[in-house]
Amino acid sequence: MWLNALGGKSLFKKRHPDVGARPGTLVISEDASQPKIHVMHFTPEELKEEDVTDTEQLRAAYDPNTTTWVDVQGFGDEKMIRRIAEKFAIHPLAIEDIINVPQRPKAETYDDQILIIVRMVNSIGQAEIDIEQVSIVLGKNYVLTFQERYGDVLDPVRRRIRSGKGRIRTEGPDYVAYAIFDTIVDAYYPVLEEIGNYLEDLEITVVENPTPRLLKYLNQVKNRLINLRRAIWPQRQVANSLARDEHPLIDPNVRIYLRDTYDHCVQSAEVVEMYREMVTGLMNMYLASVANRQNEVMKVLTITAAIFIPLTFMAGIYGMNFEYMPELHVPWAYPLIWTTMILMAGGMLFYFYRKGWIWNRDDDEDFPGKDGGP
Repeated sequence: MWLNALGGKSLFKKRHPDVGARPGTLVISEDASQPKIHVMHFTPEELKEEDVTDTEQLRAAYDPNTTTWVDVQGFGDEKMIRRIAEKFAIHPLAIEDIINVPQRPKAETYDDQILIIVRMVNSIGQAEIDIEQVSIVLGKNYVLTFQERYGDVLDPVRRRIRSGKGRIRTEGPDYVAYAIFDTIVDAYYPVLEEIGNYLEDLEITVVENPTPRLLKYLNQVKNRLINLRRAIWPQRQVANSLARDEHPLIDPNVRIYLRDTYDHCVQSAEVVEMYREMVTGLMNMYLASVANRQNEVMKVLTITAAIFIPLTFMAGIYGMNFEYMPELHVPWAYPLIWTTMILMAGGMLFYFYRKGWIWNRDDDEDFPGKDGGP
C-alpha cells in the first residue's frame, strides 16, 4: 500500500475475503503483478541462481541437500501461488496471511515451518515512503519470501550470498531468514534519517517564514510517523519472540543475532517517537509564531489608533462650524494647533518607545550564552 506525503493516502487498505468465506481464501488485487520467482541454491562451496517461470521448474530445481532461498515477487497468478504453497506444504491460513495484505507483523509456527510477517520500507522522495509487507517462511532447508510488488531492499543479502564471505552460506536457512529480517529492519535507518533532515528544514521554516502551508506539511509528516510506528512497534515483538522462544528451526546461535535485530527495532521505534514529539513541538511553535504575528499586527493597529484618537478629537473640535470660535481669528492659531498635534504624537511615540512597545530590537550583547557566557 502506498503512503503518499502529499496525497495523504491511507496505508491500511486491506483486502478482505467475503464474509463467511472459508479459511484460506485468497483475494488477489486486479492490478497485481505477475509472479517473478528467483531461486538461490547454495552450500558453503557452491552457488546456483536461476529465475523460474513455473512451479515445475521450481520442483525440478529444488535440492534438499542445499540451502534454498525462493523469492516470489508479485501475486497476480493465484494458481501459481497455490502451487508454490502446495510444493512447500504451506498451511492455508499462512498463505492467506501472505497474500491478503497487509497483515500485522507477527511470527507464527505451523508444524515444521515458521511464518514471519514484517514491513519493508522504501524512500520514494523527499520524506515520502512506501511500506510493503514481506512474508518470510522458514523451513528445514529453505527460506521463502513473498512480496506483492517488484523491488526490495534485500540486495545486500543477495550480495553476501554471492560473495561467499561471512557466515550466511555456512549457517543454514535460519541465518538467511535472520539476515533478511535484519536487512529489512536496518532499511528503516536511512528513511528515518531523511525524515529527520526534512524536519530540520521545516524547523528553520517555522522560525523564519511560518506559512499556512507549513502546518499542512507538518501534519503530513506526523501521519507518516504514525504509520511508521504501526509498522515498527509490532516488529519489536516479532524479533523478541524469535530471539526468546526456542524452536528446532532456529539455532541458539542465531537467536543471539535476533536479539541484535530486536535492539535495532527498539532504536527505530525510539527515533520515531522522538520525531513525533519534534513534530508536535514544531506545530506548537508554528501556532505560537502565528499568534505572535497577530499580536504584533494588533499592537501596531492599537498604537496607531491611540496616536490618532486625540488628534482626531482636536481636529473634530475645530472642524465644527460654529460662528463664534475665538481661535479662528487668531493669526497664529493654525501653526499652534499643528505644533500641539505634532508634540502630542511625538510624546506618545516616545512613551511607547520607553515602554518597549515599539522599535524594541533584541540586543545580542544581552543574549544569554553569547561569547560562552552562562
